[in-house]
Amino acid sequence: MAQLSTKIKLYLAANGVSSVDFTSDVLLQDDSNGAGPYIKAWNVSGVAQPTAEQLATYETAGNTSESNAGVDSTRKTSYGDLGAQLDELYHDIDAGKFGDTAKTSAWYLRVKQIKTDNPKA
Repeated sequence: MAQLSTKIKLYLAANGVSSVDFTSDVLLQDDSNGAGPYIKAWNVSGVAQPTAEQLATYETAGNTSESNAGVDSTRKTSYGDLGAQLDELYHDIDAGKFGDTAKTSAWYLRVKQIKTDNPKA
């Protein structure tokens, strides 16, 4: 199930709002009573607070967004330090592994494997 904050971000994006601050624009609260989180305060100018039914329409997109964020995080960790990646590219170039043989470089093969192991939806 997609998080309430994710569905709110998608709702706002669909209504022309590119970012939201959950400390001032939208305040969420969970009273720990089993009902789950809800919108405590809505301070987004020009966009009406969504109904539960409107937010429910973002469930599938929210699940996809959260899944892809997890994949992005895994890929970022797997890619490693940017400096190390650039060094790896340098050594591949220095060894003549680009041009017609670019797809045999160590960097390319490593990144391709990371992408294969962590596909996006």
